[in-house]
Amino acid sequence: MPLGTIPCSLLFCFLLFSLQVLPSCSLPPIVRIGAIFTENQKGGAAEVAFRYAVYKINRDKTLLPHTSLVYDMQYVHINDSFHASKKACSQVRNGVYAVFGPSDPLLGAHIHSICDALDIPHLETRVDLDSDFREFSINLYPAQHLLNKAFEDVMAFLNWTKVAIIYEEDYGLIKLRELVRAPQDSNLEIHLRQADPGSYRMILKEIKSKEIQNIVIDTKPSNMQEFLKGILQLQMNDYKYHYFFTTFDIETFDLEDFKYNFVNMTAFRVVDIDQLFVKEVLRDMARFQANQELSPVNSSFIQAEAALMYDSVYAFAIGLQTLEQSHSLKMSNVSCDREQPWDGGLSLINYINSVEFKGLSGPIEFKEGKRIRFKLDLLKLKQHALVKVGEWHPGMDVNITDRNAFFDHGSMNVTLVVTTILEQPYVMLKPFSPHSHNQDLYEGFCIDLLKELATMVGFEYRIELVPDGKYGAIDLETGEWNGIVRQLMDKKADLAVGSMTINYARESVIDFTKPFMNLGISILFKVPTDKESAFFTFLDPLGVKIWLSTLGAFFMAGCTMYLLAKFTPYEWVRPHPGKVPWNYQKPPKQLVNLMNMSNAFWFVTGTLLRQGTGVSPQATSTRIVGGIWWFFTLIIISSYTANLAAFLTVERMITPIENAEDLASQTEIPYGTLESGSTMTFFRDSMIETYKKMWRFMENRKPSVFVPTYEEGIKKVLEGNYAFLMESTMLDYVVQRDCNLTQIGGLLDSKGYGIATPMGSPWRDKISLAILELQEKGEIQMLYDKWWKNTGETCTRNDKGKESKANSLGVDNIGGVFVVLLCGLAFAVLIAIMEFCYNSKRNAIAERRSPITPHQSICSEMGGELCFALQCRGSRQRPALRRQCSKCLSGVTYVPSPLDIPPHPLQPPAMRRNVPSNGLSPRTCPTHIQFKEDQPPFHNIDPSRQD
Repeated sequence: MPLGTIPCSLLFCFLLFSLQVLPSCSLPPIVRIGAIFTENQKGGAAEVAFRYAVYKINRDKTLLPHTSLVYDMQYVHINDSFHASKKACSQVRNGVYAVFGPSDPLLGAHIHSICDALDIPHLETRVDLDSDFREFSINLYPAQHLLNKAFEDVMAFLNWTKVAIIYEEDYGLIKLRELVRAPQDSNLEIHLRQADPGSYRMILKEIKSKEIQNIVIDTKPSNMQEFLKGILQLQMNDYKYHYFFTTFDIETFDLEDFKYNFVNMTAFRVVDIDQLFVKEVLRDMARFQANQELSPVNSSFIQAEAALMYDSVYAFAIGLQTLEQSHSLKMSNVSCDREQPWDGGLSLINYINSVEFKGLSGPIEFKEGKRIRFKLDLLKLKQHALVKVGEWHPGMDVNITDRNAFFDHGSMNVTLVVTTILEQPYVMLKPFSPHSHNQDLYEGFCIDLLKELATMVGFEYRIELVPDGKYGAIDLETGEWNGIVRQLMDKKADLAVGSMTINYARESVIDFTKPFMNLGISILFKVPTDKESAFFTFLDPLGVKIWLSTLGAFFMAGCTMYLLAKFTPYEWVRPHPGKVPWNYQKPPKQLVNLMNMSNAFWFVTGTLLRQGTGVSPQATSTRIVGGIWWFFTLIIISSYTANLAAFLTVERMITPIENAEDLASQTEIPYGTLESGSTMTFFRDSMIETYKKMWRFMENRKPSVFVPTYEEGIKKVLEGNYAFLMESTMLDYVVQRDCNLTQIGGLLDSKGYGIATPMGSPWRDKISLAILELQEKGEIQMLYDKWWKNTGETCTRNDKGKESKANSLGVDNIGGVFVVLLCGLAFAVLIAIMEFCYNSKRNAIAERRSPITPHQSICSEMGGELCFALQCRGSRQRPALRRQCSKCLSGVTYVPSPLDIPPHPLQPPAMRRNVPSNGLSPRTCPTHIQFKEDQPPFHNIDPSRQD
């Protein structure tokens, strides 16, 4: 087609296209950039973000369609500024258009001095401690004076008046200088402490001792876990402490040990990982690092340093794109040796300084190389995770979106609805006053506790009484709850305060705090009347077994005394000749045994009754029996006398029931519980046979034994013949005010009172921690004493429990004395046998010496003596003749004396043969008889006691 035929419109379009395409060639096809990282950043998140940003820009042909970025990365030691400067100069010689990093403040200052001298743009992501303008620096880290303003706004919102600032590096004090220079009119008290990993615990201990509970922490992220460990070791991980971290990477810390103790931990972040744009970048970056075989990067969050590095590369690329549209850019030979600045550097830095875009770290805008536009998200640690609770923008105050996350008193206006039941002494109505507020209408233990908790946790409250007046129980037929539980399930109340028992059924539908009081079920009963005195009360000091044992001991001691007296030869004595009548037919001289059956029992009876008898045992064995019997009677009589005094002075009360088993085993005394209460639920659901039996009785009893209120149950108990099963704390309150009531038995179970909240309520854990603190300080016990014991309404009673009652003495108490008696009797029998054997042996020896007496063996002698001792009749006397005559013995000169003349004529020989001789053969002396001199000739014997 000829040129003249070309339409003018097409020619205009061609020229316009040419004008748009020509500037695209103002940038070279390769743009070199330099990056300097410290050794500890090698292969880290910041390096991955830098590489990924370059990779993504090169792939995006809409941003720099004809230009590709090529990077030169160098690594230096964090404390080696000399080699850092040399590596920056080597990058300059290679023709870099900009230098990125390092993030260390000291190294960054050295690198910036080189870039500033050569007019090369320096893009930084470090904390900027210098507030002066620097021409060739672009810093994406938020300006420090703006961050300090954000910290001040949060501290003012939290109403902090005393705070400790812990910093690690020397520049930390310079960084937070605005916080230290608090206005003079503010009430903020600041304590500065520099710490390192070796002194963390010492500094925290000092802060704890000074009762500083608000702490600002500016430490290295790498040392943060050591710092958190020190918090745990010093037990500073509770709701009283509030930690404010200056780092933007709090989401990367392991805070598992702090989630469930309601520890206040707050920090800002610059990357909102909840945004869709950020999530897509993180996923793509994770795939990129996998392909590049770099260190793994978490795809769920990103460190602030890495995000700022990513945004700095994009800020450079956007500045190049803007420059390309109006200027051409060429790189001249620049080196550190010649110190000749780059003429294109000023234009490039100006274009970069004017860019505005939205990056990973939020909105980005610069003024004189400093970032003036950004957004900070305020994070707060909650039980499940870190949660965003507010935002901060430069030039604006902090905007708290979740005020309930902070529970400092006075920081918010939260009013909770508290439901309760009127119950002494927990919740009671005050005397009416027209000017009283809602919370001033009530008084009691739970009201005082609620006031303490409201002050500690930080909330206002409004009290409402439950409509049906019940605590709450489930209807097994309909499955519906009533009372307080129903109110909480329907979210009509935020808290339930009162004598609310924690049990499994309620815990399954509502939440409870830690118990503020422990208790159990007990039995309330009317004080029984005094026992009427019985006619035979004097028998009560000793038990039935003791009385029977004493009676047995009495007969055993008497029989033993009688038998041993017959058995032993030393109980046979010669009677007084002038007092005892003798029959002519009997032998002239007889030995008499005074310890016959009647005398033996008379001796035992007199000794038992502490009286004399006139009969005394003569032999060693019988005296042992007498002595051990005296000891026995001493113990028995003393014990009886002592316990009789106790029985006569102590008033004993007889209670028809002593425990739950007694109550369950009878049907004469009805018993019941509070209707729709935890006590009723306990018996209904119990698997213990005794309690199941009690529940069947209560359920089937007509009329009903259940009462709607405690007052009704107490009234029925006072009327008599009724036992009320109630909780021990309420029972203790009632018993101390009415002396006609008493507690029967111990606790049937163990449980606790707690404050109830709806399921999943955020107030439960906070109130639980406050309750634990009150318990540790003893304040709950002080409230208990106030409302239970110090009201001036307690009655004065003379409690006579089982410990003050006199009990009958049993075998366990004085059974040992019977053992002593048996041992003594056995020993006496042994002595009697020894006496018997000794006497028989002596008689046998004497007969052997006699030439006229037939010789007998010891066994024959013992047999004869034993036969005589065992005679039941005619055995009260025995002959007193010697076994031998001294005049008949050879070698003995016999001189008669007047005493040798018998008082009566000699009997015929036939009669002499019939004289008893101890069962032995009769032996006589033909001319003279000598009497036995073993006993005194005139023994003092009362003739009235002779048979």
